[in-house]
Amino acid sequence: MRLAFPPIGGPQTIEVVKTEEKGSDVNLATALLLDVFRGNCDGALVISNDADLAEPVRAVRHELGAPVGAANPYPYGRRTIDLVGARPTFLRQINPSMLKACQLPDLLQDAQGKIRRPSRW
Repeated sequence: MRLAFPPIGGPQTIEVVKTEEKGSDVNLATALLLDVFRGNCDGALVISNDADLAEPVRAVRHELGAPVGAANPYPYGRRTIDLVGARPTFLRQINPSMLKACQLPDLLQDAQGKIRRPSRW
């Protein structure tokens, strides 16, 4: 990608890695709006730090009157600041201990046998 302010005589571009998913925010916003329009939910929780979701959250909350909260899955330094302007019903930070409490045990067993959690989890 091109550098915004390349140094004189230096490189004009830099190699970057982009890991974002294209379309996932649009899909989530569509599902959120459709669920509320159709009366398929009493409220919603958006687990994201994506500023692109601020308008759908605002619309559901203030135009359609449904409660919608936002939970930030990123570290404390990356709060859902962009979703604050949408004035969700509540904002929560998901911390590592919460995620750990939601994990299944390392080993599960059923009638078919043992199921082990991947070590990278």
